Amino acid sequence: EVQLVESGGGLVQAGGSLRLSCAASGFTFDDYAIGWFRQAPGKEREGVSCISSSDGSTYYADSVKGRFTISSDNAKNTVYLQMNSLKPEDTAVYYCAADPFDRCPLVTYDYWGQGTQVTVSS
Repeated sequence: EVQLVESGGGLVQAGGSLRLSCAASGFTFDDYAIGWFRQAPGKEREGVSCISSSDGSTYYADSVKGRFTISSDNAKNTVYLQMNSLKPEDTAVYYCAADPFDRCPLVTYDYWGQGTQVTVSS
């Protein structure tokens, strides 16, 4: 069974940093792309970033370029999202997701975690 568990969310002041983790299990981690999405209240889900396992290529939404960094630790089956210079508009529930065909970027993924709340105060 594919499982994705996010952690690392919380409350931070504008300009601060958080690092989200996505711990994966139940599948061959090296074969999948992992993506991060977010959804704020009343807004559509937004793709934030993703990483391909085959070549390590990454994607970032324009809204987070230069501030967020995605990385993968294959030994730990974990993908991280380092978020710096956080803004109030980054406030959302952040989800990680997995694609068994290693596609990055992708509009939607097959497998999803439960999400972790990130709140940035002004």
